[in-house]
Amino acid sequence: MAKKISLREFQEHLAARLSSAVKGQAAAGLLGVQAGSGFWLLNLSDSGEIVPLPPLAPVPLTRPWFAGIANIRGNLHSVADFSAFMGGEPTPTNAASRLLLVGTRHGSNAALLVTRMLGLKSPEQFTPLPAAADAPPWEAERLADIDGRAWRKLNVRALLADPDFMEIGA
Repeated sequence: MAKKISLREFQEHLAARLSSAVKGQAAAGLLGVQAGSGFWLLNLSDSGEIVPLPPLAPVPLTRPWFAGIANIRGNLHSVADFSAFMGGEPTPTNAASRLLLVGTRHGSNAALLVTRMLGLKSPEQFTPLPAAADAPPWEAERLADIDGRAWRKLNVRALLADPDFMEIGA
């Protein structure tokens, strides 16, 4: 029987792993997130901080996937609905949705609105899948987990450099 841990213990463990990854002290680990119906992996060193969804200030005349501006401890972050950006359904704003502050490490206050966090993953849990011919430049690779579920790995630096992602004007 698996040991039960509290949500607080899980969050503390996840925060410690993310912090050590940013400092380069962790083994190659991955963070799993769900965006719409898609499953994504990010290198822990690129994943940034995870925060509960705060109120978002709408910004007029922006693309439909631009969710707005969030104030995170006095810093403004531009928030992109990652599912909608990829052409999927808009992310519901509920207790499970999260903001992933992906730009901080790269000198940008960009955040991704995701459907939910799926926790820490080990690279050994995945096997490579053939690359898609129509994959965007920020999709680093496709992988399958032991259950056969398809995952895509996000190249955060390439996403932040993508002109389509950076151009929010309608």
